[in-house]
Amino acid sequence: MDRVSALDEPLKKTLGAATAKVMAEHLDLHTLGDLLHHYPRRYAERGELTHLSDLPLDEHVTVVAQVASARVLTFSGSKGRGQRLEVVITDGSGQLQLVFFGKGVHKPHKDLLPGTRAMFAGKVSVFNRKLQLAHPAYELLHGESDEAVDSWAGALIPIYPATTKLESWKIAKAVDAALPRAREAVDPLPEALREGRDLVPLPEALLKIHRPHTKADIADARDRLKWDEAFVLQVALARRRYADTQLPAVARKPRPGGLLDAFDAKLPFTLTEGQQKVTKEIFDDLATEHPMHRLLQGEVGSGKTMVALRAMLTVVDAGGQAAMLAPTEVLAQQHHRSITEMMGELAEGGMLGGAEHATKVVLLTGSMGAAARRQALLDLVTGEAGIVIGTHALIEDKVQFHDLGLVVVDEQHRFGVEQRDALRSKGKQPPHLLVMTATPIPRTVAMTVFGDLETSVLDQLPAGRSPIASHVVPAQDKPHFLARAWERVREEVENGHQAYVVCPRIGDGEDEPKKKSAEDEAEKRPPLAVVEIAGQLAAGPLKGLRVEILHGRMQPDDKDDVMRGFAAGDVDVLVATTVIEVGVNVPNATAMVIMDADRFGVSQLHQLRGRVGRGSAPGLCLLVTEMPEAAPARARLGAVAATLDGFELSRIDLEQRREGDVLGQAQSGVRSSLRMLTVIDDEEIIAAARGEAVAIVAADPDLEQLPELRTALDALLDTEREQYLDKG
Repeated sequence: MDRVSALDEPLKKTLGAATAKVMAEHLDLHTLGDLLHHYPRRYAERGELTHLSDLPLDEHVTVVAQVASARVLTFSGSKGRGQRLEVVITDGSGQLQLVFFGKGVHKPHKDLLPGTRAMFAGKVSVFNRKLQLAHPAYELLHGESDEAVDSWAGALIPIYPATTKLESWKIAKAVDAALPRAREAVDPLPEALREGRDLVPLPEALLKIHRPHTKADIADARDRLKWDEAFVLQVALARRRYADTQLPAVARKPRPGGLLDAFDAKLPFTLTEGQQKVTKEIFDDLATEHPMHRLLQGEVGSGKTMVALRAMLTVVDAGGQAAMLAPTEVLAQQHHRSITEMMGELAEGGMLGGAEHATKVVLLTGSMGAAARRQALLDLVTGEAGIVIGTHALIEDKVQFHDLGLVVVDEQHRFGVEQRDALRSKGKQPPHLLVMTATPIPRTVAMTVFGDLETSVLDQLPAGRSPIASHVVPAQDKPHFLARAWERVREEVENGHQAYVVCPRIGDGEDEPKKKSAEDEAEKRPPLAVVEIAGQLAAGPLKGLRVEILHGRMQPDDKDDVMRGFAAGDVDVLVATTVIEVGVNVPNATAMVIMDADRFGVSQLHQLRGRVGRGSAPGLCLLVTEMPEAAPARARLGAVAATLDGFELSRIDLEQRREGDVLGQAQSGVRSSLRMLTVIDDEEIIAAARGEAVAIVAADPDLEQLPELRTALDALLDTEREQYLDKG
């Protein structure tokens, strides 16, 4: 078998069909290569025990510990008398209870005698406010004749990311069967690079990561495997960037005395220094004959829309059209409304009262009526409309442009590369691309996720924006704090302002959580819902105020009516889901109460908070939680309350979430191609890998001299597998 395809061999050849099926279904591992790149999560040392006090609730864990006690209890239930085995295991400092029921009691009762050491695997749950594992699988770690001793011969026991169907030690046995083939692994790193950086060869790294004899072995292996991930990814991004620079585009230069000048003349304020600097970068890119690819990131409210609008007007002046793609209908309508308001008569091209340089600004969403949609499509194909704002509806085949010159994508993390490409293919030549995100991204993440884009950062807030005070409201520990929160909302409304209340769930019946057992019910209630909370508030603490609801499953016209009413000041309190997370701009809204705040991510809380304090009055954001003070979620909320710096928060967010989430993978359940590299901690490796990748691609764009690297790239970008760069 040739070296290239050795590790592409299906697992069933080595492990048998049954095990291979479980690995494919539960761990997304299909080939020998997949299995060898399924690295241990950590290592337990023989003689050292796991910290039982740090176990995460609801997660599948593997622990190495010693049996402290075991007892069989007889109980009476609805089906007669039964038996329950309760085993307490210890790590010397903490304890964890294991329970076995019914017929499953006999074997563990015989095996798990006090003093026995074993590995235990199961899902951590809570019963009577204590952590426990119910019916865990276990593997004993004693006895010379025990077959487990072969796998655990070293001092370091690898603990693999596992599932209920496949425990860590079964994965270890499968890895043992696959390891002899590791020497056939294709090494993607050019030899000069590997030797120059003193990295071990790939087969050696795989052996050391799975079966280390010392901690130094693990360090060697990690250094090498991190480099592979960073380098292959950076080469993919560098090639994408290089290919883009080879494409032709129409240069779109500002035209004096045109639409942009007319727009600037009526602006009631001057642009911030940051806006001017970023605008220059964008205008310079638009003036070249290669497509611009720029990421514009800036704090919530830093004026990104203004920068994007001026870029769109420049393109219209130069005879082209501009399209702005928004992730939701609410946001598309909001952008359309705010852009037409900012432009005034300049947005009324072809209409009575339209200014001399005016163009038409049209909206295109999936739920528009047929007549309005037909007119919008006609305005686009004739060139009557210089600017179109829409949702995914813009990507459909039917949509044709007269001359698409610029695509602006709002909130990049909701759009994959494929969708960007689909819209770009609408131009006669590739249009320029500006991607905007309000989630501040640390430099390393920008290099890892958006490496095919040049980056501009807006880090100043426009004059006149107000500070936002944020506080955590511990509803369980201090119920009077919650009562005070509603009083604060009333005070804001009495002072002529408005407020948002955000809930994680709609509660319209379609998103009811699955019924849980009574035991679960007591421990974990479902997230609070918009419909219920709105009713409780209107009848209770906010009685007499005008309370409305807004969520994603309402009819588009109803959503628009509510948003317009709120913007016009006809609604005092808007109870909503995260549909208001981005782009909603109501300067008179000064207070926000986020219910079950612990159920949102750090970046999402920061985004939501950015909806208040947009006018001259100070903003207030209250993070309501029932989590106890010691819970990690409380620390996260404390961090959000403590700083308004989005870059700082995005770092905290990254440190707390798994890499897959950062790269937009977790929601789809697809593996991230980063298994070893962590984008926050490995900044130096990523930067160095980027430098090496750029140099290699510049010298050899098709990688003709580096067939092994090309093979590794094909594996990374294999469309059947995880399309890493498609970060939809």
